[in-house]
Amino acid sequence: MKVHNTLGPGFQEVIYQRCLAIELERAKLGFQREQEQTVYYDGIDVGTRRADFVVEDKVVVEIKALVGLEDVHISQAKNYTVAYDFPLGLLINFGSKSLEYKLMFNPKYNSEKFSNSVNPDSDN
Repeated sequence: MKVHNTLGPGFQEVIYQRCLAIELERAKLGFQREQEQTVYYDGIDVGTRRADFVVEDKVVVEIKALVGLEDVHISQAKNYTVAYDFPLGLLINFGSKSLEYKLMFNPKYNSEKFSNSVNPDSDN
């Protein structure tokens, strides 16, 4: 919210990405920007895409700077969340007059991957 309240709409996506990175650092959250993720089809590596942000290795964040979100943008964020196997995805649009965001839940999430990454000694 602070980024949108400070800048308002009208900037390119990359400007919002840089400002959001500053706010994530200030909040002491672990994140990677433009992290390359492998996309699999039926267990086969079919290429890579870059996530705008991966926060705390739990949430994939897709940033937009559009007048308004459309179904295709929501689908893209949902697909990234599932394809990258994250429990949550967040789509944020800084380009509209009011900040728009959508939280995505991954119904196919592999929770064993997450629990093992959090606690490698876990017997889960």
